[in-house]
Parts: sequence; C-alpha cells; structure tokens
Amino acid sequence: MTTYLLLKFAHVIGAIVLIGTGAGIAFFMVMAHATGNVTKIAGVARIVVTADFLFTATAVVAQPITGVLLAREVGYDLGEGWIVLSIILYFAIGVFWLPVVVMQMRMRDLAEAAEATGSPLPANYNVLFWTWFIFGFPAFGAILGILWLMIARPAITLFG
Repeated sequence: MTTYLLLKFAHVIGAIVLIGTGAGIAFFMVMAHATGNVTKIAGVARIVVTADFLFTATAVVAQPITGVLLAREVGYDLGEGWIVLSIILYFAIGVFWLPVVVMQMRMRDLAEAAEATGSPLPANYNVLFWTWFIFGFPAFGAILGILWLMIARPAITLFG
C-alpha cells in the first residue's frame, strides 16, 4: 500500500471516529438525561468522559497530523482556500469541544455526587447540560463543513 493510501486511510478513519464518537456521545448523554435517573446519568456520563478522552482526543491529535502529511504527499498548498477554511473550522470546533469536555466531567461529578447521597441532580447540572447540548450544534456543523470541504475541495479564494 502506498504512503498516500495509508495517510488517506488514517485521515478518513480519524474523521469517522470524530463524527461517530461525537454523535454517539451526544445521543447517549441526551438519552440518559431524558430518563431523569441519576444513576443512569452518572453511569453514562462516566462512559462519555472516557470515550471522549480515548477516542475523540486521539482523533483530534491525529487529524491535523495526517492532514498535513496527506496534503504534502499529494502536493496541495496548505494556503489553498479550502484547506485554510478547514483549519479555521477545526479551531472553531476546538473552541466548542474543549469546554464541552469540562462540562461533561462536571456533569459526571455532579451526577455521581447526587447518586452517592441519594439526592436529585442540582440545578447547575441542568444549566451545564443545556449549555453542553447547545455547544454541540456549531461543533457538529463545523465538522460536517470540514467533511464537505475535504470531499469537494472547492476553489475558494480567501486572500487577494
């Protein structure tokens, strides 16, 4: 297998992991929240935090590495509009994802504390949950935008 195919394979797998893990985490967290069951929410939140660190964080690191290596292998200029726009969107995702990780850990901790004491979730859990939920939309939209840019590679002029 050529270097190009290996890099492309790794880059595509990374995109799949980012999109799939993101969608899966969101689905399971929303479904657990909808039950109102503190024990379920605590258990799912533990899994969500672990999955985000294990899968999402790994892909977040691998994507720019494989992307730059792939662009160099093919001969793309990293200043091409679609690549620059992809990088901007990637950083925008990070602006939403990093706080989401912190929110997930805090929601997990609040749910575990409520579970341990047999008390209901505190009000700030709901504030965190809805902020987390809202932050997912621009992040997921941006990742879909990057995916489209990678497939279409449109001629975009950003500078002069």
